[in-house]
Amino acid sequence: MRAKVTVVGSGAVGSTTALRLVERQLADVVLVDILEGVPQGKALDLAEAGPIQGYDYQLTGSNDYESSQGSDVVVITAGLPRKPGMSRDDLLLKNAGIVKDVTKNVARHSPDAIIIVVSNPLDAMCQVAKFVSDFPRERLIGMAGILDSARFRTFIAWELKVSVEDTHAFVLGGHGDTMVPLPRYSTVAGIPITELIPKDRLEAIIQRTRDGGAEIVKLLKTGSAYYAPSAAVAEMVEAILRDKKKILPCCAYLQGEYGINDLYVGVPVKLGREGIEQIMEISLSDEEAAQLKKSAAAVEQLVKVLQQNDYL
Repeated sequence: MRAKVTVVGSGAVGSTTALRLVERQLADVVLVDILEGVPQGKALDLAEAGPIQGYDYQLTGSNDYESSQGSDVVVITAGLPRKPGMSRDDLLLKNAGIVKDVTKNVARHSPDAIIIVVSNPLDAMCQVAKFVSDFPRERLIGMAGILDSARFRTFIAWELKVSVEDTHAFVLGGHGDTMVPLPRYSTVAGIPITELIPKDRLEAIIQRTRDGGAEIVKLLKTGSAYYAPSAAVAEMVEAILRDKKKILPCCAYLQGEYGINDLYVGVPVKLGREGIEQIMEISLSDEEAAQLKKSAAAVEQLVKVLQQNDYL
């Protein structure tokens, strides 16, 4: 029996995610959006690419959640995109209302699904979705670390003029200005990048990684990134549906790991058919641990704002 994935939000991230899922032959996909005709039109357009691209998976567009019934995975991309000059945090309350409503519908129609949250500010939106759904932490995950790590890997490859396939990197912490790229755990063909890249250049690359989303928003002027975010989501969905037990940096609800409690923060996890099957605790230097704590504190501030406004 084919797997079923619902993508809520048929904007650039959502529709590109749907394309990536069917091109990878992962699942039938339902696109849900409040805009009449938009998810239906995009689903039809994607379906008509099937004979050319060679996929037979069904694509459905809908303005309600009936079509999403019984989904194995639900990806929440719904929300307002960033505009130039906006931080992810500027979207907090507006997107919290959207994610709250979406999650209620998702939990009602697909109570056994694994939810992947993409909406910004990512870590705080995960907190809203968990509060509303009351899903176990294994089945409610945020997409952030894969995207941030991919940006880090790209800049490393460009700096050293090597294949991106040879680069491996980890970025921990919140999906924002306080994220924590870990050079000590980042390698090129197994060689630590700290041995390959001078400190000043490495610091510049780390800062560009932190500013990766804002750089694209500034260039586009009318939207935000979607090719790389959708690729990150597809990697997570594939790891889950194909039970790959893949170690990936994701936004997870911590309950004592890394000294952090009851908060969504980016850490390496093992992803498989049950969702998060293990949170991987790696040893951190005092400086790395302090940076992670600072990043978690920034997420906690957003959570407090949500609590004050009755979203949690």
